[in-house]
Amino acid sequence: MDKYLGSTDETEIKTLTERREELEDIGQNCSINPTMGDIINRRFSRRSFLGGSLAVAAISTTVSPLALLTAEEARANGASQFDFKEIEAGVDETHHVAEGYDADILLRWGDKIFLDSPEFDPLKQTAEAQSRQFGYNNDYVGFIPLDDNADHGLLVVNHEYTNAEIMFPNFARVEKVMEDGKEEEKVVLGDYTKDLVDIEMAAHGGTVIEIRKVDGKWQPVLDGKYNRRITANTEMQISGPAAGHERMKTPSDPTGMKVFGTINNCAGGVTAWGTYLMAEENFNGYFGGELAENHAEYQQLKRLGAPGGQYAWSKFYDRFDVSKEPNEANRFGWIVEVDPFDPTSVPKKRTAVGRFKHEGCESIVNKDGRVVLYSGDDERYDYVYKFVTKGTYNPNDRAVNMDLLDEGTLYVAKFDEDGTVTWMPLIHGQGPLTSENGFASQADVLINTRLAADALGATKMDRPEDVQPNPKTGKVYVMLTNNTKRKEEEADAANPRPNNAFGHIIEITETDGDFASTTSRWDILLKCGDPSIAEVGASFSTATTKNGWFGMPDNCAIDADGRLWVSTDGNSEEQTGRTDGVWAVDTEGEARGTSKLFFRVPVGAEMCGPTFNPTSDTFFLAVQHPGDAGLATYEQPATRWPDFRDDMPVRPAVVAVTKQGGGKIGYGESF
Repeated sequence: MDKYLGSTDETEIKTLTERREELEDIGQNCSINPTMGDIINRRFSRRSFLGGSLAVAAISTTVSPLALLTAEEARANGASQFDFKEIEAGVDETHHVAEGYDADILLRWGDKIFLDSPEFDPLKQTAEAQSRQFGYNNDYVGFIPLDDNADHGLLVVNHEYTNAEIMFPNFARVEKVMEDGKEEEKVVLGDYTKDLVDIEMAAHGGTVIEIRKVDGKWQPVLDGKYNRRITANTEMQISGPAAGHERMKTPSDPTGMKVFGTINNCAGGVTAWGTYLMAEENFNGYFGGELAENHAEYQQLKRLGAPGGQYAWSKFYDRFDVSKEPNEANRFGWIVEVDPFDPTSVPKKRTAVGRFKHEGCESIVNKDGRVVLYSGDDERYDYVYKFVTKGTYNPNDRAVNMDLLDEGTLYVAKFDEDGTVTWMPLIHGQGPLTSENGFASQADVLINTRLAADALGATKMDRPEDVQPNPKTGKVYVMLTNNTKRKEEEADAANPRPNNAFGHIIEITETDGDFASTTSRWDILLKCGDPSIAEVGASFSTATTKNGWFGMPDNCAIDADGRLWVSTDGNSEEQTGRTDGVWAVDTEGEARGTSKLFFRVPVGAEMCGPTFNPTSDTFFLAVQHPGDAGLATYEQPATRWPDFRDDMPVRPAVVAVTKQGGGKIGYGESF
């Protein structure tokens, strides 16, 4: 057993993915702030919810007659704005897409990024080769057009983490172990070497690659001048209020201005000026060692769940051992901005946007020209944030925009029972954010963002993930994946639910379309789960079929017409009898709350990345950790997707979905 993966007892052996899932709980929010469940209960106990949908929606096994209308007729009648034949939910070894669409594999783990990249050889992996190949576990996907061409652009992709047990040959094995007095089979990892750690570090980070549609099919341009790999060792600059602060200085960087690498990049974003935002999420798991309780950094690191010890990196690199370099962890958990049009540029960690487990960082240009960025802190009982720049976006001068994210105000959300969202600023010297309370400067406020938000009384949420503004409607959608830690006394039969296994989606309406407003309105778009089971209390519309409901919303995308598409993380044969996928969700009119299954992933996979090209005739999707189910190992994965070759392991990949014959995704033949 590998002792460097957070387990010290033979009865506590868990797979790498199981330990990664525990990172969602390891942070400790001990504040007395009200939970989102408390707020919803108080608000909706005094009025009906969504026009009486507290009653369990009866599930329909046939398509609503409204679905037979054309897209134009549907919009005119308030019916669904989506027109495609829904696929069947289920679990098997491959992916599925709606009839009339093609889902083509665009990039797989190990694929060449440059003309001179080595060919992928899974039996002879090296860090040098991996640093010039497509990384592992693709999560966020963004598309940046070149020359205003929707069929030619840069694809930017995050590589969140590595699954060692299905990534490395002859490394993991299945053994019988005793757990809770019973003998069970578990996947046990072998002994890490520095070479394996170096490969993992090279497989993290991100990819920038030019892609082009040729004869209706997308393909990478390997000689593209912008192509680039970013890894856990790429040099980066620390910018903004925390740059150069004493708490950011380390033996390897006494200036506190430079850091090597970015890790656990989950979702992300693309700015109006064409930069790529990488969101550092569960960075705590990469740090090992122990810190004394009286150490100055102990409290804030504990609040973040660091050190998590889920990786062996600290065995070979002192900077990942908090007992040797306690400040190194302060240099992660930020938003990283990358200029994809300059492959020699140094990425910048924008400390003004705050430090926490950023699920993503989606942005929008406000009507006054300021830029607003939204992020969820992906952990049960943590918070929703937005950042408003001080300066304004200049569409005619890209250079002016390049450091917009270094100055502005970070806000955290308080959801009130009367349906109001109050955005509370995290500014040193205001309210409790003073030296007397441990916040000596704005740098301290931002390094200790979670503690600062605790002090302000932010609302505890059910694992907030993607937060997506809709430029067409002025609304913002918050994906709340789940919260199985919610106790019975924290909720009643109304909403939210105790042991909330399936999550829900909050809809925020910004005041007068002002995304920078400090007060907003909120409501619930969906409570997720199987609506045919009364105890679940889901609220999908009755037009939703047995295939259309889902659990665990994670990421989302808004297409060119302002329609919402939701991807999920956590559906499985055991949980919901289906894999993760992408569902089209109506948000307006009579069809509000109607959901249809468009794409589903192979067994063991998570659905990530959903993004469109500007004309919405291509849907880019990321299939993450396929084959990671049951007692999966490199030699025995749950599937060998996407190659289905005995000499190839299962490989995470990005898929490009297009309509046969062309046209916008999700519409009928007339579009």
